[in-house]
Amino acid sequence: MEAAAAIRNTASFASPAPRIRAARSASVAARATPSGSSSRGDWQTTCAILSSTTDNQAPAPKVNGQTTKLAPPDATTPASLDLAPPTTTNLKRPLSISDLSPAPLHGAQLRVAYQGVPGAYSEAAAGKAYPNCDAIPCDQFEVAFQAVELWIADRAVLPVENSLGGSIHRNYDLLLRHRLHIVGEVQLPVHHCLLALPGVRRELLARVISHPQALAQCEHTLTRMGLNVAREAHDDTAGAAQHVAAQGLRDTAAIASARAAELYGLAVLADGIQDDASNVTRFVALAREPIVPRTDRPFKTSIVLAHDREGTSLLFKVLSAFAFRDISLTKIESRPHRHRPIRLVDDANVGTAKHFEYMFYIDFQASMADVRAQNALAEIQEFTSFLRVLGSYPMDMTPWDSTAPASASSSSSSSDQ
Repeated sequence: MEAAAAIRNTASFASPAPRIRAARSASVAARATPSGSSSRGDWQTTCAILSSTTDNQAPAPKVNGQTTKLAPPDATTPASLDLAPPTTTNLKRPLSISDLSPAPLHGAQLRVAYQGVPGAYSEAAAGKAYPNCDAIPCDQFEVAFQAVELWIADRAVLPVENSLGGSIHRNYDLLLRHRLHIVGEVQLPVHHCLLALPGVRRELLARVISHPQALAQCEHTLTRMGLNVAREAHDDTAGAAQHVAAQGLRDTAAIASARAAELYGLAVLADGIQDDASNVTRFVALAREPIVPRTDRPFKTSIVLAHDREGTSLLFKVLSAFAFRDISLTKIESRPHRHRPIRLVDDANVGTAKHFEYMFYIDFQASMADVRAQNALAEIQEFTSFLRVLGSYPMDMTPWDSTAPASASSSSSSSDQ
């Protein structure tokens, strides 16, 4: 009995519970005392008891870096029980609900695919459409399409036409082959530079390499500069600059952007060598899902249509459907029908004639949310065998400056807005 009493006394002394109860009693007593009779000393005593109770409590040990409530600690309990090393930051974290949410619409942390290597004009267009994005280079246009379809990228920014070179037909064909949607456009001024290794002079050059369209866009300027040298085509402009730098070619210059010169350590022999100062390339932004069309800002809609029956009035009917509703067309592009390129027409007097079958790509200035556009497409659908809306998206309304060089940090365009 005496031993049990001693144990109870020891536990009462070791546990902070009596002091906590004493502090609470003092606090209750202080509140019960009339304000006129309460003293400053009572409150100080209460605070002192609570303070001593908190200071005397042993800190809870840590297991794997996290505080865990265990049995009352003694002198042999370590302050921290790290049974396993802390998790490294390079391990993949589990998916959360935020990972399944739609991607942000203003470009933050988006993965944007483009064709070319770093320093390409397409990279600059991706940066203009989606500032602060993670730009993903692709070696082919079709790879950029597939990157979005396979969820490797969130968007793709690809060129569709140039003011000097015309349409990029490959991408128009890929738009029809794949099921991506146009969600924006970017109009990028093209500012070509003649690049070479540091210390190389113009008179030592034996050839100039670049993308075929870049070579064509600078042909007259190169002639005026006296560069009557061989001109060889390369996959893209920045790739040409990368090739000159990687191979150490001192007899070869590349036509590319000033950013490509910075990335690959080349010198700019001549700046702004494009034949036309207002040279501009139009890019489209592609996504897996379309955006919701609106009518509170200028929109553009892109469609493709075909007609498999005999007759020459298809294009007139299409134009009439838009003209009667005062809808402006910004582009018409005809492309041979890929799967049915030839149409046979029998004539009793002449025989059998062979005609090309065409697909018509059309851009018009109206949103799919506009009733005029809906009625126009409803009318067109009545006399076409195929009609597909490629996208309805905001127009690029950024101020035009033909003298500004292309930069990946340009101001935001209207993509996905």
